[in-house]
Amino acid sequence: MRDYRLYLATSFFSSMAAQAQTVAVGWQIYAITHSALALGYAGLMPFVPIACLLLPAGNLADRLDRRILMVLAFLMQTGVSALFLMLTIRGVRHAWPFYLVLLLLGAGRALGWPARQSFLPLLVPQGSFAQAVSWNSAAFQTATILGPALGGLIYLLGPAVVYATCSVIMLAMAAAVAAIRTDGRARGASIEPEGFRRLIAGIEYVWGNPLLLGGMTLDFLAVLLGGATALLPIYARDILRVGPTGLGLLRAAPALGAAGVGMILGRRPIRERAGRKMFACVGLFGLATVVFGISRSFALSIVALAVLGAADMVSVYVRSTIAQLATPDEMRGRVSAVNGLFISGSNELGEFESGVTAAWFGTVAAVVIGGLGTLVVVAVGWFLFPDLRNIENPGEVTPELSQRIGNDRRRARTSAP
Repeated sequence: MRDYRLYLATSFFSSMAAQAQTVAVGWQIYAITHSALALGYAGLMPFVPIACLLLPAGNLADRLDRRILMVLAFLMQTGVSALFLMLTIRGVRHAWPFYLVLLLLGAGRALGWPARQSFLPLLVPQGSFAQAVSWNSAAFQTATILGPALGGLIYLLGPAVVYATCSVIMLAMAAAVAAIRTDGRARGASIEPEGFRRLIAGIEYVWGNPLLLGGMTLDFLAVLLGGATALLPIYARDILRVGPTGLGLLRAAPALGAAGVGMILGRRPIRERAGRKMFACVGLFGLATVVFGISRSFALSIVALAVLGAADMVSVYVRSTIAQLATPDEMRGRVSAVNGLFISGSNELGEFESGVTAAWFGTVAAVVIGGLGTLVVVAVGWFLFPDLRNIENPGEVTPELSQRIGNDRRRARTSAP
């Protein structure tokens, strides 16, 4: 378990640093531009390299030692923090240099995501994997509680202090991953095509598996519409008027709810009616988004965001467990890359969507419309993805079960009149 503890530590500290840095970047860009659309662009910038590089990175994760890719990704993120530090020290008063650095940040995330996601199943026995997902998610969410709050507090000393701290942490995480002894190469062998067909094999695998496709699609659309994190600087500064420290608390609130639920799931995993509970919690996510959007009370806003995060944690737990256990290890890097595209698309494009709709309709209307859109997605997904809805215990999913469900669905379509 030594290697799993190291992995868990890197997840915790790197996430904490990334969240602290996000608070600093968002506050700086909004202070420079006073524009909701500028915050939307800040969310879009990392997505561009992620969309371009995730599939090749997934292929690398299935070919190379995943530890090496994770070390390289942390080194790139160290460089990103150093560049933000340089821009701040030089007193740059334009947003576009920050956007360029955010492009590099997206490239680092793209390189590390498939390797990190596909490495976890190699560190724990399959019977303990669902609990490992819960503890890993709880560590991540706890870090996102501390990270934004810490970022807001350190920002009072100046954004340069935030970036310098993040740079040191990311460099330390690269060293920690290098100390992991477990072989990070994919286990198992299969006869697979080369070239472009190998690159898109993850897409083909997800497309043929209703459990994977349903979970990824539901998460993508729900978070794309319901995500309001890009607009938190506006709420903190102009609506709730709580300053950068309040912004840090607002960003931490969803993680507080998620971390609490994650710890509960680590001790008491969901073993029945998991699919239905996931759909219910995605609906709760949308409802909490609406409440946050119309709230003018800082306390109520914190509670709504905490409920939002708690609901999202159940969805993350079910989807992450299914995504890894329904995929053979020699495919996990490429399937994780596809999952990363869905997640990053929902997060980064969701931030861009929030910025655009806020510019069109106003900040409050954008958040409320997004929350209502999430409720519509849940209602439609309930009927489109019955296999996902009827999953009982996600920890018992196997590649064979997932493939059998996919084959049954294809036979049903071909035999339909």
